[in-house]
Amino acid sequence: MPQTLCSGTMFTTPSGFSPHLACAEPEEEEEAAQEGQGPAACLADGPPISSASLETLIQNLVPTADYYPEKAYVFTFLLSARLFIPPTELLARVCDPLDTVGTSSHLKPQMRKFGPKILQLLTEWTETFPSDFKEEKMVGLLKDIIHRIAPCDEAYWKTLNQVLQKLSQRLALMSQGEESIIKVSLNASYISDKLVAFKTKPPPIQKDMLSICNDPYTLAQQLTHVELEHLAHIGPEEFVQAFVQKDPLDGTRQQPCFGDQKKTSNLEAYVRWFNRLCYLVATEICMPAKKKQRALVIEFFIDVARECFNIGNFNSLMAIISGMNMSPVSRLKKTWGKAKTAKFFILEHQMDPTGNFYNYRTALRGAAHRSRTANSNREKIVIPFFSLLIKDIYFLNEGCANRLPNGHVNFEKFVELGRQVGEFIIWKQMECPFEEDQTILHYLHTAPIFSEDGLYLASYESESPENQVEKDRWKALRYLSLKCNICRTPLTVTTLSIHSFMSDML
Repeated sequence: MPQTLCSGTMFTTPSGFSPHLACAEPEEEEEAAQEGQGPAACLADGPPISSASLETLIQNLVPTADYYPEKAYVFTFLLSARLFIPPTELLARVCDPLDTVGTSSHLKPQMRKFGPKILQLLTEWTETFPSDFKEEKMVGLLKDIIHRIAPCDEAYWKTLNQVLQKLSQRLALMSQGEESIIKVSLNASYISDKLVAFKTKPPPIQKDMLSICNDPYTLAQQLTHVELEHLAHIGPEEFVQAFVQKDPLDGTRQQPCFGDQKKTSNLEAYVRWFNRLCYLVATEICMPAKKKQRALVIEFFIDVARECFNIGNFNSLMAIISGMNMSPVSRLKKTWGKAKTAKFFILEHQMDPTGNFYNYRTALRGAAHRSRTANSNREKIVIPFFSLLIKDIYFLNEGCANRLPNGHVNFEKFVELGRQVGEFIIWKQMECPFEEDQTILHYLHTAPIFSEDGLYLASYESESPENQVEKDRWKALRYLSLKCNICRTPLTVTTLSIHSFMSDML
């Protein structure tokens, strides 16, 4: 079903989730990390530990003339630090050593050792979390660092200018992408609900999916385009912002450290896309007046789902299965009886929520392994079932405290968060190897779709109600259809936010 609904079997403990993260004492966590029993991070000149004070973690981020933090640590800390300190304050702390080193001529040798490492940190930060630099204050701090470092070596000017140029390009692309997604989402949100009035008067819809594309592999490729386009705009920080909580040690900060500015728009746009695809599939099946045609549409989407599985596009696969399992579609017993459904049941088995989606997780690991070893770009695609990824991160966040009783940051939790998000970041950077078909893409984004009531009405008109409850509902919907003819209310399914999604799941 669309992501507003879920099965109770979805709420078992996610694989890899360690309940002890929230309650173990620091000494026990350190021993577990040293024995290889859990994730850990190496601090400067010390053994792997799973918790530390925020001050210690910040110190470990800042490079020196003789030290640079591991890349995995940089990513994990920059990802999670925003829960405890705003990026502007963190960047200012990174600048602190510059006050000590200075820029006078007799200190230039020391700066030449220290400068390249600051440049490396800034490069990693701007490349991985460019949205942090949307704020003018962040850009001002960055330019201040440049003016303090660059005079020490002419080579620094070139490197720093490249950092700024690439950052500017990323921010411009992000802005264009967000505007495009918002425009598409708004168009999808306000598509009219065309309610079927009578079997003798089918809705005046000029096109359907099979008239636009009758090749399952081609449609699966275009769905992959849409998925990767959405993923490309999701920043890693959005996974943290989606479930941000008040820092218990900061009594003055009632809201996330960024204030009220919305930081999860791309996540929410992706959730809306999933729901739209569910309803589009259901609409395409319920729309034809003839049973034979509906059966052909079912078989077509089964083949599309299979091609999505073969490509590694698990999100579109699940959306198609969810759309076909919606009640208005699943109740069409005569239609299903005409369709060849053996492949559908195999796909359902792959996405079965039993055992916390054990079959799907096994298939995802296989796709990830294929991606790592593949020579062809077509074999490198991995698009996870997104709502399950969000659920895993949600349970990690809710099940593990951000801070331990002694006030230390529960860094082991954020190492696991960094592992999950980091893997996703690798997958989302994949460029789609398939050629775009603008006609199909336009249809996917703009084709009219039925609301839930519209689906039920079309379903009852196709196959008569079987019990009194269905008869009463059919009667009410027909009255509404006659009264309104065409209902132009926005589709409620497309207004789902990531927060209400998680609330509905629980």
